[in-house]
Amino acid sequence: MHLNALLMTFLTVFALSVVVRSVLRRLNIHHLRRFGAVVPGVFRDSIDEGTLLRMRDYTVSLSRLGSVELVAGDGAALALILSGFLPWLSGTGILAGLPPVAAGVLFFFACTLILEVVEIPFDLYRTFVIEKRFAFSTTTFGLWLADLAKSLVLSGIILGTLLAIFLALIYGVPGLWWLLAWACFAAFQLVLTLAYPVAIAPLFNKFTPIEEGELKTCIRSLMERAGLGFGGLFRMDASLRSTHSNAYFTGIGKTKRIVLFDTLMDTHTTDEITAVLAHELGHLKKGHVKKQLLLSMVLSLVGLYLAALFIAWPLPYETFGFTGVVSYAGLFLLALASRPFAFFLTPFGSMLSRRFERQADAYAYGLTGAALPLAQALKRIAKDNLANLHPHPLYAWFYYSHPPLVERIEALEKAGSDAAHPSAV
Repeated sequence: MHLNALLMTFLTVFALSVVVRSVLRRLNIHHLRRFGAVVPGVFRDSIDEGTLLRMRDYTVSLSRLGSVELVAGDGAALALILSGFLPWLSGTGILAGLPPVAAGVLFFFACTLILEVVEIPFDLYRTFVIEKRFAFSTTTFGLWLADLAKSLVLSGIILGTLLAIFLALIYGVPGLWWLLAWACFAAFQLVLTLAYPVAIAPLFNKFTPIEEGELKTCIRSLMERAGLGFGGLFRMDASLRSTHSNAYFTGIGKTKRIVLFDTLMDTHTTDEITAVLAHELGHLKKGHVKKQLLLSMVLSLVGLYLAALFIAWPLPYETFGFTGVVSYAGLFLLALASRPFAFFLTPFGSMLSRRFERQADAYAYGLTGAALPLAQALKRIAKDNLANLHPHPLYAWFYYSHPPLVERIEALEKAGSDAAHPSAV
């Protein structure tokens, strides 16, 4: 290691990110302990004090585990960067003498596996202690292990292929690799979007077409009113692993489908499920999916250009103990060292996402002509999932991709009330 301005900047931003995360978590827990026994007005018809206390305890348990997990993850990342392991692995370790593309892929796999191993005990504790304690987890250790193995193999194949392409371009077309890599990334993302519903998701869950009936008729009518093709409608066996409930759209073109968790179908009315889907349709009709995809493309282009500048810059290698420029190591070093910098961009993404969610709620209300079904669905989802109804405003502003539930429900009920009692002109 060489103590210079680059290393000092990294360590300063790293330490600052750790402090900010810690402060935000403490603020959120303190806020929850202070107000967590008070049932919000919009929930008085659906949640009692006992359920609210379970919500508080669940959030606190997850937050405590998350705090320890972040310390472990940060410690592992910092150790990889500062210990001299990365220069050893790329220079005098087992990768010495291998072709650069093969060495780079193995280098990434080895380092990523180390970071993954650090995360495994926390996932085990979360799944088999906290989620079991609050009656959410229904999975078995065998199923959890099978999911982990599938995820590792699948991630290795997908990310390994993309990484090999990037590295081949870095070493083969050094001047323009970032632009060609961006084009490959865009094509790769399109292929994955097409393949996920029919080739990837079925590796983990069973998807059964929903039979004709009231629900399917209502959803078909909803799609027609929205001016969208119906696509496939499937029930997913989410209850095999957890009692948490959800619904989502996935795929594009011929692979487009609507997926309902069996836990959602078993606990919600037809009107509530339809309202939840109307919210998801709002994202499509308002162009949120396209906007997010466009933003992702722009950010990935900028990121790859900056990566090209970084891996050609000798200073990072000198700073972190390398004897020369090792492009694949520089790429991994950038991915790891940029985390604390990217952390401070979190609120911008959160604010944009919350804006989209508010628009989708408004669209759902306009499409269904009623605010009550979506409000009731959100209340039931909050209760069934033990959501935090009292997040600290600063914590929610920084992290929340959705507006706090109380805020969303109040907005829906106000819209319904205003429509029922229009102001005189």
